[in-house]
Amino acid sequence: MTPPTPSPARPDSSVILSARNLQRVFRLGESRVEALRDISLDIRRGDFVAIVGPSGSGKSTLLHVLGLIDSPTQGSVAIDGQNAHHLGRETRARLRLRWLGFVFQSFNLLQLLTARQNVEIALRLAGVGGKQRRRRAEELLRAVGLGDRLQHRPVQLSGGERQRVAIARALANDPAVLLADEPTGNLDSATGAGIVDLLADLNRAGQTVVMVTHNLDIARRAGRLLRMHDGRLTEDAHPPNADTPQD
Repeated sequence: MTPPTPSPARPDSSVILSARNLQRVFRLGESRVEALRDISLDIRRGDFVAIVGPSGSGKSTLLHVLGLIDSPTQGSVAIDGQNAHHLGRETRARLRLRWLGFVFQSFNLLQLLTARQNVEIALRLAGVGGKQRRRRAEELLRAVGLGDRLQHRPVQLSGGERQRVAIARALANDPAVLLADEPTGNLDSATGAGIVDLLADLNRAGQTVVMVTHNLDIARRAGRLLRMHDGRLTEDAHPPNADTPQD
């Protein structure tokens, strides 16, 4: 009797973000720069991942490709099993809005708007109505410790407070993955530690976090450490002193 044909393997349901054979090439005049070289990885639900490496190693490029801000020259990125490689710009934007939240080193807040209004903009893009939008923005700001700064504009906030507003805004669409590009880069060490504490607290509550940093001490706070050098992934490890519990 001929044995039955095995069913195709199902994708791992715990994987929320995956990359396969990523290559990103930039051309600067006659020069060719390989920012990413054949990178493959999986991010699972509940991960707290830090990507670390020297300047020019490709870590921010990797985060931007994973976040669908940039496209790879070769390879593919999938979110919850959906391959984004061949999607058009608008479809990619909708996928990004649905699944991902972003925190940047420079905060990227609108200076004429209050903290609450900055968060409300993200909720408006997510289709949340007026009263619910205001209530949700206030809830998010309280969750990041800014319940008494709702009506303050960015110029009235400290650097750490601005980054907390940016984190609240990034959480507005209830993203599956929070992507943070050097979130402590413009902060002093004590304020930066507070931001990493907040990211760790969010992760313990179930939020998947992927963070780029040049600071190895901060990176070791994550449950998983990815090292990059010259566009390659050189290490994938679990620091023993991470803030997140290991299996």
